[in-house]
Amino acid sequence: MDSQAFNSPIWIYLTMGLLITGGSLMRQRAWSTSLAFLVLLLVLLERLCSFWLPTPVGVAIFGAVFWFVIRTGSQDKLLPSEGKAVFITGCDTGFGKAAAIQMDSLGFQVFATVLNMEGPGALELQKRCSPKLTLIQMDMRKHEDIESALQITKKKLGRKGLWGLVNNAGICTTIGDAELSLMSSYRGCMEVNFFGTINVTKMFLPLVRQEKGRIVTISSPSAEQPFPCLAAYGSSKAALNIFMKTLRQELKLWGVSVSTILPSSYKTAPSRDPLYWDDQCEHLIRNLPPSLLEEYGEEYVQETKHLFQEFAKQASEDFSPVINRIVEALLSSKPNSRYYAGRGIGLMYFINDYLPSEVSDRYLQKIFLKKKILPRALKNSKPPS
Repeated sequence: MDSQAFNSPIWIYLTMGLLITGGSLMRQRAWSTSLAFLVLLLVLLERLCSFWLPTPVGVAIFGAVFWFVIRTGSQDKLLPSEGKAVFITGCDTGFGKAAAIQMDSLGFQVFATVLNMEGPGALELQKRCSPKLTLIQMDMRKHEDIESALQITKKKLGRKGLWGLVNNAGICTTIGDAELSLMSSYRGCMEVNFFGTINVTKMFLPLVRQEKGRIVTISSPSAEQPFPCLAAYGSSKAALNIFMKTLRQELKLWGVSVSTILPSSYKTAPSRDPLYWDDQCEHLIRNLPPSLLEEYGEEYVQETKHLFQEFAKQASEDFSPVINRIVEALLSSKPNSRYYAGRGIGLMYFINDYLPSEVSDRYLQKIFLKKKILPRALKNSKPPS
C-alpha cells in the first residue's frame, strides 16, 4: 500500500471521528469518559476499518459504531423528581415560564417568581400548572422582594430544603455600540443580571445546601464572545459566569452542584416585540450627547435597531433544547458545569475557541449584525477591511 493510499483513509476517519466527538461534546457536555479512552478508541477503530475493509464500507461502519458509543456514553440516568422543590426566577415569559410548566409536570414542587402577579404569564401558569406551584411576586432589583420570596418559600417547605435554584431572570437594555451604550444600560444590566442574581443565590443558598442540591444559571454566549452592540449585556453575564465558576469550586465541599447553561438565539420577551427595540432606540437617541450622536449619526443608530429586529425574527421559538438542559442539570446523577443549548452553538464556540480572532470576529459580524452604514464621521474615509 503506497503512502498516498495509506494516508487518505486516515484523514477521512480522523476527520469524521473528530467531528462526531466534538459535535457531541459541544451539544451534550454529558460524557465523563476520559479523553485518553476516546483517542484510543478512535485509533483502534480506524486501524481495524482501514486495514480490513474498503474505504467506503469502513468509513460507514466506523462512523456508525463511533456515533453509537458517543451517544451511549452520553446518556445519564436521571434522578427522581418527586418530592424535590425548585425555585425559578423570571417566569413571566420565555425560559422561566416554560421551565416552571415543565418542572411542575415532572412532579417538582415549583416556586416561580414573576414581576406581575396579574400579568398574562402568571395567569397562564396558574391555569396550566398543578396546585403545587407557588407564584411569588419578585423584582430582582429589590432586596425586600427577595427577602419576602425567601420567607414564603421557607414557610411552604417546612423543614425541607430546596433541591434546585434556577437563575433565569435577566434583562438586555442595550441597542448600540459600546461607546454609544448609556451608563444606565450598563448599570441596569448589572443590577438585574449580576447583583440581583447574586443576591438571590446567596439568600437561597442555605436551603440548597441543606438538600445538597443544584444551582442552575442561564447565561449567554455574549459573556464569552464579543458580540457587537452587546457590551452592557455581555459584561453583566461575564461577571455572572465567573461568580458561578467560583461558587462551583467552593460548594463542592457541601455536595452542591453548580451548572451554567449557554443558549443560542431564542424569541424570549421582550426582545421578540419590535416595539421594544423602537423604544430602546428612541431612548438612546434622546439621551446621547449631541456631539457623539453627530459623529455616529442617527441613521447609524436606526440601522442597529433594524438589525436587532431582524435578528429577533430569526430566533427560535422552540425552547425545548434549553428546558431539556435545565432538567439535565437538575436531575442528572453527574451534572456538568456547562451545557450548550440550541442550533449552531457548537460551531460558534469551536470558531471562537480554536480559530484566529480575525476569523471569529468576522463570523460574529456575519451571523449577528450585518452592518452596512458607517458612522457619519467615517463616511469620507476608507472603511476597515
